[in-house]
Amino acid sequence: MASTVVLVTGVSGELGGRLLVRLGNNPDVERVIGVDTAPPSKAILQRLGHGEFVRADIRNPLIARILDSAGVDTVVHCATTVHPAGPARRTAIKEVNVIGTMRLLAACQRAPKVRKLVVKSTAAVYGAGPRSPAVFTEDAELIPASSTGYAKDAVEVEGYVRGLARRRPDLTITTTRFTNVIGPDVDTVLARYFALPVVPTVLGYDARLQLLHASDALAILEQATLEDKPGVFNAGGDGVLTLSQAIRRAGRVELPVPRAAVGTVAKVLRGAKADFSPDQVRLLNYGRVVDTTRLAEVFGYRPRWSTAAAFDDYVTGRGLRPVLDGAQLAAAADKVLAAIR
Repeated sequence: MASTVVLVTGVSGELGGRLLVRLGNNPDVERVIGVDTAPPSKAILQRLGHGEFVRADIRNPLIARILDSAGVDTVVHCATTVHPAGPARRTAIKEVNVIGTMRLLAACQRAPKVRKLVVKSTAAVYGAGPRSPAVFTEDAELIPASSTGYAKDAVEVEGYVRGLARRRPDLTITTTRFTNVIGPDVDTVLARYFALPVVPTVLGYDARLQLLHASDALAILEQATLEDKPGVFNAGGDGVLTLSQAIRRAGRVELPVPRAAVGTVAKVLRGAKADFSPDQVRLLNYGRVVDTTRLAEVFGYRPRWSTAAAFDDYVTGRGLRPVLDGAQLAAAADKVLAAIR
């Protein structure tokens, strides 16, 4: 069955807003409603087509009224935050991730017209550690890197989604586990990390990274919305980059520091709005790669951008130039080294 009335959460974010535009300009979709506590950017609002924005908080039970009054048949949940742009209030984000998802799914359960749910999740649910498999499949155990981080929120969210599937077996539910999304316009901790002139790394490690271009992430969400693709799917670009390779491609300078000193370095770099949560540090320490066979063979999508190509597009789009100022480099390195002594 085709999706005719779609509700998209988290439209003030990059992917949610762009998905609202895509669906709002699709003549096959009758109505598209984007909800968030803050409006999308002006650029998004100017290109909505027949889409519409409603200021609403998914933590409020009134979200159920929107589903019922609009006759929503498809819900796309993009409001979860797993790769924030920088340091943020953890409590507020957790409330939206966990409480907001609980309220939204409860509303979906009671809405008889809702027949499809698409959930944007993250490959961070697998965690990262010395005993992690070389490649994670969708059947791997979910072990977030920390018990309090954003990845733990994602594990809880997926648990609520599985609970809804048991209570509403008639629903078509698609869960997409994205690797780190990157692109010219995507603002995340990882994007800011590689923009630092001097990039701190964990001494003695060179993690493998797998990235997903923002345009591929958007295409996957759009396809899941317009077609019935039940199941859980890893999503990432082909190939990997080691951390050192990525730093060189970005024209940055690597500064290896002991793992115990990463927290101190994070405080020094906070002025640049770079952040190193436990999840992030373990990713930079051990890396993470996922198997995307099911995405290609079952879901029916092959990312157009490889990991390397996606990263290069980020570098070009951001206008990152090789760091050449020796004095600037020395000053930045001295500042970091002084903090960890």
